[in-house]
Amino acid sequence: MSGQIPSPVHPASAAPEPAPPQSGARPRHSGLRRSFTEINPTRVVYLALIAVIAIGWGLVAVDGGNFLTMETVVGIQQRSAALGIVAVGQTLAILVGSLDLSVAYLISLGSLVAAEIMAGQDGAVVPAILAVLGVSALVGLVNGLVITRLQVHAFIATLGTALILKGIIDHLYDGPAGSVPDSFQRLGYDRLGPVPVSALLWVAVAVAAWFLLRRTPLGYRIYAVGGDPDVARLSGVRTSRVVVITHILCSLCAGVAGLLLASRLGAGAPTVGTDGGYDLESIAAVVLGGTALAGGKGGIAGTVGGVLLLAVLDSVFNQLEVNSFFKDVVRGVVIVVAVAVYARRSRKKGTA
Repeated sequence: MSGQIPSPVHPASAAPEPAPPQSGARPRHSGLRRSFTEINPTRVVYLALIAVIAIGWGLVAVDGGNFLTMETVVGIQQRSAALGIVAVGQTLAILVGSLDLSVAYLISLGSLVAAEIMAGQDGAVVPAILAVLGVSALVGLVNGLVITRLQVHAFIATLGTALILKGIIDHLYDGPAGSVPDSFQRLGYDRLGPVPVSALLWVAVAVAAWFLLRRTPLGYRIYAVGGDPDVARLSGVRTSRVVVITHILCSLCAGVAGLLLASRLGAGAPTVGTDGGYDLESIAAVVLGGTALAGGKGGIAGTVGGVLLLAVLDSVFNQLEVNSFFKDVVRGVVIVVAVAVYARRSRKKGTA
């Protein structure tokens, strides 16, 4: 025994002191915020689509009509086919961090070129299709080169191309021109049961684009360039080439839409693209589907939902005979709300 008396243990020191609250501790409702940031925009747009269908059915029923009829379902599919094809191409351009404002005039030009070459003859259908696709690819190539080589912003570059196409159309055409044969009009009017052939064409284009984005090296490069072009460039991706290719594909989709509308009209029309508002409508559908305008985020499935949502809204408004001004207001509100929700989600995710 050394004679030293052990120091008594203080009661407060017998157990560890509770850690002081951290200034960055999450509140109890952080789980709710975290779940909000994990919401998939594709699921959101399809949930919104279901809600619009249910609300539209109720409003039309109150008005004394029947919304979910075979005629209505077929009409929605036919109405969404051309816009859907254009929106698929617009999705590719936006994913890479670009966009295309020339698609509306390109659609009009494509319908005119197709109808004039066909001239009502069955034997001229294939040459007309090839000519339209060739013109469309050329326009897309010009857009891509102006953006990448001349370093012109996509908004200005494609707007300039749109004005050039407008000048060409206004100079050469005063009204409808050419005609398409009856066999080609079947593309716009034939059905397989309740599914129009035009809707099947849209599905084929959408599936091809989905496969391109999800299963090919080009798709990975599109997301990489849209996400961060500098990082993609340092990783060995030829960013300029990717941008050019996506603009060519976007213009090809506009050309296909022009062919589809020519089959429905039976002739080419110089205002079919602009009257349909396919430039801004396609961008709106892409945004509604959750694709970020900055690029790098989104996909084809969301765009399909955005197109269907706009088509269902149009169908509801038409059955209720809503004033066109009010229709535009509601559509605008829907688009703004969708963008605000996605933007808020991105900010929350960035701070999570």
